[in-house]
Amino acid sequence: MLRERYIARLVAGLYPPLALMSAVALIVAMVGAPLASAAPVSQALTLTRGSRLMIDARINGQAVQALLDSAAEATILDRKFAQHLKLGRGQATTGQGSGQSSFEAALVNGVSIEALGLSLTDQTVAVADLSDVGQRLLKRRLDVILGRELFDAARLSIDIEARRIAVVTRGQDPAGVRLGLVTEHGVETIPVQVEEGAPVRATFDLGNGSHVLLSRSYAERLGLTSGGRISHTERGGGLGGETTRQVYTLRSIRIAGRAFSDVQAAIDPQPSASEVNIGVSLLRHFRITTDYAAHAAWLEPRD
Repeated sequence: MLRERYIARLVAGLYPPLALMSAVALIVAMVGAPLASAAPVSQALTLTRGSRLMIDARINGQAVQALLDSAAEATILDRKFAQHLKLGRGQATTGQGSGQSSFEAALVNGVSIEALGLSLTDQTVAVADLSDVGQRLLKRRLDVILGRELFDAARLSIDIEARRIAVVTRGQDPAGVRLGLVTEHGVETIPVQVEEGAPVRATFDLGNGSHVLLSRSYAERLGLTSGGRISHTERGGGLGGETTRQVYTLRSIRIAGRAFSDVQAAIDPQPSASEVNIGVSLLRHFRITTDYAAHAAWLEPRD
């Protein structure tokens, strides 16, 4: 029944184009996508100076360093890298990132993705210009943003501070607090509590190397924008270009039983922004296990 509702929402056009692609990919996976797994391995996880996570991968056999992004609805290849791979032009579409505006992309079928000893064949990926986001976030060229396909394919163990990532078996529950994952608009969310408010769903975003993000409407409900709190502006944003965000200090935020105090949070002005977005700044304090297929994540505090 869940599958039928999901397809119905796709047909109704309730998701943006890139969300459509990832949802179709997820449906294909549920009915038997061509997925082959080699021997899973533990692999180095590079944490850049801007708190971005990079792993080694292969796209159509070409070795590449990819930016790991658990909240990317689909893997995205840079246009020049796709040309180097001699991929087809694909189907034109428009995507919405965390930047100031939408961006042009193309959907290309039949691409293979290899990482962590896993081989995902016949994947549909997006192709877009990543030159701007690569220079702003990494100060260098960015060829690939590796999205949720990897998370959909296996249970992953991620230790940001130890700089390791691995595929793990599903024989038993991992250590840590089990959090139910709920898919909202193509991305996975976890429960969090901001200050004294009621629990809310927060995007689980390993691609977010900056502050916690709050939607403007949620920040207004919290009283951040009208309560006389001191704020400042910072530049930020991913795909779609640079944007300016207002940054406030939250008194507290609670995740998996762990309380964090005096947390910097930026207002995401995009209408499509999730109420809360939790990234590397807080997730690095946990040993993380994700199992998208089981709709669960386990967070084990490091201290």
